[in-house]
Amino acid sequence: METEPCLERESFRKEIYSYYQSHKRSFPWRRTQNPYEIVVSEFMLQQTRTEWVEKKYLPFLAAFPTLEALARAPLSSVLTLWKGLGYNRRALYLQEFVRYAQTHWMGIIPADPLLLQQCKGVGPYTARAIVTFAYNLPHVFIETNIRRVFLHHFFPLRQGVQDKEILPLVEQTLDRENPREWYYALMDYGAYLAKQFPNPNRRSKHFLRQAPFEGSRRQLRGRVLSILLQTKKALDPHTLAESLSYPLPETEKILKDLSAEGFIAEESGKYRIRDY
Repeated sequence: METEPCLERESFRKEIYSYYQSHKRSFPWRRTQNPYEIVVSEFMLQQTRTEWVEKKYLPFLAAFPTLEALARAPLSSVLTLWKGLGYNRRALYLQEFVRYAQTHWMGIIPADPLLLQQCKGVGPYTARAIVTFAYNLPHVFIETNIRRVFLHHFFPLRQGVQDKEILPLVEQTLDRENPREWYYALMDYGAYLAKQFPNPNRRSKHFLRQAPFEGSRRQLRGRVLSILLQTKKALDPHTLAESLSYPLPETEKILKDLSAEGFIAEESGKYRIRDY
C-alpha cells in the first residue's frame, strides 16, 4: 500500500463527497428506506447493471408492493416480471427470502447481517448492504464500484490486490454518522472512475471477466423458462428441445437442473413452472 489511510482519511472523504455533491446519481431504491424495497433492489442489483434494474424495479414493486404480496405470489408471475434482469435464480432466492422472513422473523427484515446470511442468495456483501441502506448502520462491505475507488486511490501501482487488504481501509474511512450516504458516494465515484480511467478492478486479485452470455448454458436455461412461461402449460423434453434447436440429452440435463433448483416441476414426463 502506497499511502497511510489514517493520515488522509479526511481528505479522502472530502474528495469523494465533493464529487458526490455535484454528480450524485438518482435511483428509486435510493429514495426509500423501506427494508423490503431495499431487499428487492439488492437482489436485483447483483451482477446486473443499474440501467436494467431501473427498468424493472418500480414495475416489480407495483406488482408486489409488500413482503407478504411477494411471498404469496405464483412463481410464474415473479419470473415474468423478472425477465430481462437475467440470473433467474435470484428471483427464486428473493421469494424464498421473503417467505423465510415471514416464517422466522414475523415479516420484519432483521438489522443483523448474520441472520440475513441464513438465506440462499445472501452473501456477506448483500447482507451488509441491506442493513446499511435500510437502517443506516455502519457495516463494512465491498462491491465492484467501491473496490475500484480504493484500488485507484490507495493502490495505484499494485497488481493482484486482495479484498482483505482493502476492507480495513473501507472500515477506517467509513463515515459512521451516515454510512448510507457515504456508500452511495463511493459507488457513484467508482462509476465515474470506470469511465475516466482503465478499469482499476483489473488490478484486483478477484477480477474475473464475465463469460459470454450468447450460447451459454445460462442463456439456454433462460430460454427454457421463457418457453414454459409463454405456453403456460407442461411440455415434454422433445418439444422443448425442438423449440430450442438443441440436443435432447442436453435439454434433459437442463430440465433436471431447473427441477432440482425449484424452478419447474415434472408431471408424467412433462415440465411446467413450479407454482406454489
